[in-house]
Amino acid sequence: MSDNSTKQFLIFGDPVEHSKSPQMQNAGFKNLNIDAHYEKYHLKAEKLLKKTFLEKGIDGANITVPYKEAAFKQADEIVGVAEKIGAVNTYIKHDDKIFAYNTDAPGFMKAIEDFGEIQTVLLMGAGGTAKAIAVALREAGIQVSVLNRSKNRLEFFKELGCKTFTWDSFMLDSFDLIVNSTSAGLKDEEYPLEKRRLENIFFNARFAFDCIYGKETPFLKLARKEGIKVKDGEDMLLYQGVLAFKLFTGQEPGTSTIEAMRQGLKQT
Repeated sequence: MSDNSTKQFLIFGDPVEHSKSPQMQNAGFKNLNIDAHYEKYHLKAEKLLKKTFLEKGIDGANITVPYKEAAFKQADEIVGVAEKIGAVNTYIKHDDKIFAYNTDAPGFMKAIEDFGEIQTVLLMGAGGTAKAIAVALREAGIQVSVLNRSKNRLEFFKELGCKTFTWDSFMLDSFDLIVNSTSAGLKDEEYPLEKRRLENIFFNARFAFDCIYGKETPFLKLARKEGIKVKDGEDMLLYQGVLAFKLFTGQEPGTSTIEAMRQGLKQT
């Protein structure tokens, strides 16, 4: 750690070693000559999140899998759309209180802007990221169907006004955009759903988005093979990071800072 005048930020997760948030945020700090430093912290128990945040004396943090919902529960104040989502990915400290935000939701909407008009979405998975995406889409007036392996966790989406399906109950339909928010393909070559069924879903779709970044997952490979326009999670990660950066620094990052942050993400 640097001296006390340097603002300190962490990302909490388990696992966290794969995170590219430090190189993205540090590139932003450097671009604007901000005296700040951001690093990874492998948190092994969710109950220690708030305690660790306060003990470390840091100014802010990002929270990644699997702690976004625990982070929501442990925060002192929830700000904005995070209240509806029930999951947060950004902590800011004000006067020994933790203020919590969700930048995943607006980050996702910014990431899919270049797809053009979307009316119907099939969202695979039902975790904290899926909640953020579903809330953002519903607030934009877009129809959302959520497909999860089991019934667990689907109640939230029903109450949000989404159609919900398990693998057993899913009936094929037509969707503009298919989103994978599961971890299938992150560390393996798995699909979020049986390949044959995915092919049928892609047949009538126009776009596919995978929240995983840094590799072409089997999900995206299959979508590309079906002639669909695809995106991985890099833009979502970038834009949620840009929004977190603004919360961390109080500064609006301009084009050159955003580009520096994108280049930071691309470093190996």
